Amino acid sequence: MLTRGDPLAGLLEGPRARGAFMIRACFDPPWCVRVEDRAPLTIMLVVRGDAWVVPDGGERVRLKAGDLAIARGPDAYLCADDPGTAPQAVILPGGECTYPDGRSLKGQWDLGVRSWGDRLDGSTVLLIGTYMMQGEISGRLLDALPPLLSLTSDVWECPLTPILAEEMVRDEPGQEVVLDRLLDLLMIAALRAWFSRPEAAAPAWYQALADPVVGRVLRLVQDDPAHPWTVATLAAKAGVSRAALARRFSELVGEPPMTYLTGWRLALAADRLVETDDTLDSIARHVGYGSAFALSSAFKRVYGVSPQEHRTRAA
Repeated sequence: MLTRGDPLAGLLEGPRARGAFMIRACFDPPWCVRVEDRAPLTIMLVVRGDAWVVPDGGERVRLKAGDLAIARGPDAYLCADDPGTAPQAVILPGGECTYPDGRSLKGQWDLGVRSWGDRLDGSTVLLIGTYMMQGEISGRLLDALPPLLSLTSDVWECPLTPILAEEMVRDEPGQEVVLDRLLDLLMIAALRAWFSRPEAAAPAWYQALADPVVGRVLRLVQDDPAHPWTVATLAAKAGVSRAALARRFSELVGEPPMTYLTGWRLALAADRLVETDDTLDSIARHVGYGSAFALSSAFKRVYGVSPQEHRTRAA
């Protein structure tokens, strides 16, 4: 269970799908789909058969039944029975599907409720869930992930798989909300399994949480970002001098304590701008800024746009 102060909580509280693109893809070889939807995060779970995920840059991954892959946008990739198979369809932003020459598929591959491909009992079946908007996933989580990661069935087993497979083809009131929440749970379970793997390259601040001094300071900042922290107050809480904290924090995290605090506050503000209808004054108080003006100035300096522009673009 994730608890307050759990280092994973700061990352895994991010996924919150809203009207996610969910589909059961059913194929017989040869098959190949090119994905150019620029979605921030897509999860692919093989139920039957096997598949290759081939990014435009980076190493390709083979998936067998029970294996899972997560692709971080916006880079394009192929999903196919074999890396050499030519694309037969292209997925564009918004779930639009075309032939490689640009002609619309016009529902020709539709197989019923959230099902797509050659035939329902195809030799390969994948469950695919896509977060469509950047605001549905914390930027800090995206920054912590590689462009493509995979988990094999021998290190990953999730009881949500049969539930998701059953719910995906239902067409009942409120079904979209049910699927959104199942996708969130599946994503969190997969990412938790990924971060426990030795090959997971966690960010410096995540690794620094294991340090008795810096870890305590990070938890203080993450748990109470609105507090008027200074290097002196943080050092006192950690039981070290200001100089010692500043030096050790910079060595392990890669930036000074107050720089990290600013980044954490602004990341929280960016998420709340997308996830809530709170006023800028309310968000400023929640993340530790004295006024909407102060938050706006800092936000535009770091993100290059005003908070309102950030909210409008996400919407």
